[in-house]
Amino acid sequence: MSTSRFLAGFIVGGAIGALAGLLLAPKSGEETRKILADKAQEMAKRADETAKQIQTKADDVVSDLQKKGDEIKDKLQDLISKQKDGKSVDEGSDE
Repeated sequence: MSTSRFLAGFIVGGAIGALAGLLLAPKSGEETRKILADKAQEMAKRADETAKQIQTKADDVVSDLQKKGDEIKDKLQDLISKQKDGKSVDEGSDE
């Protein structure tokens, strides 16, 4: 989570800095609007790329967790099976 928060803060900070720089720069209104539109498109593209990277990482984590969960489930099933087999053998020998 800290990586995604950092990236989000970085993007927002960059956008605020770019906007402040553009608004304070001595340019005509038309030039400023064009620059703002270009920067907005660039920021949207970066945000989309960042979201895709975060989604990919999340998918990888979920996949890893599923694999580990399956491994744990298999080990538990083996232990339960061995435990049942051990009790059946012990119970049979008592008779």
